[in-house]
Amino acid sequence: MSVLTIVLIVLFALLAGIEGVLDEFQFHQPLVACTLIGLATGYLREGILLGGSLQMIALGWANIGAAVGPDAALAGVLGAVILSKGLAGGAPAEASFYTAIALAIPLSVIGVYETSYCRNKAIGIVKNMDAAAERADFKRIEQLQRRAILMQGMRVAIPALILCLIPASGFAALIHALPQWLTEGIAVSVGFLAAVGFALLINTMASKETWPFFVLGFVLAGLDFTLIGLSIIGLALALLFVSLKKTDEHGESLDSILK
Repeated sequence: MSVLTIVLIVLFALLAGIEGVLDEFQFHQPLVACTLIGLATGYLREGILLGGSLQMIALGWANIGAAVGPDAALAGVLGAVILSKGLAGGAPAEASFYTAIALAIPLSVIGVYETSYCRNKAIGIVKNMDAAAERADFKRIEQLQRRAILMQGMRVAIPALILCLIPASGFAALIHALPQWLTEGIAVSVGFLAAVGFALLINTMASKETWPFFVLGFVLAGLDFTLIGLSIIGLALALLFVSLKKTDEHGESLDSILK
């Protein structure tokens, strides 16, 4: 792995960690993080496939109140690095793919402790910012803000750098050492995890108004429509739902909603 590739991976990992808190440009989402790292390592297709699988698993992950959900940023970044290292070492693509997913899940749990530690440390930084605000020291406030945000980025960038420094042959040897029954078991569990992630999302969003759309979506998914076709149907149904809801509540027409 070249120096430029390592620098790009660390940069993307830093952005993913920061976005895990800011949640503005979505660099922390597995689909985005894995795609960027796949682009940096030369395994773009594999990165997109891994990101899509992890994204399905992470659909139901969310921070609720003081409870911090599994860390999607750490799972996506480190999973993509593990996949690219395995492929670079000559390991089978399928085994590398499933191993990356299997390792990404426990890594996401480790990320919970990392981000909790950073958030606790940020409390002291906020107190220092309050003291700086009393002195009207705006430059100090900006410095402390950058420090707190950078701390969240480093919690993902440092583990990514450590994995990058491990030889690809080590990852390939690990993947080759896995017995076939374990690899097949991981493949089955990956399918279950994606279903569980989607089920968690439905459990959060489902209501008597939205259940018909979920059912219709599953039916349409089995009819071999293209992604563009499904997107257009979804947009039309969303506009129809909003129109009916607005009309029922305020008597507004669809034309007024689209304006």
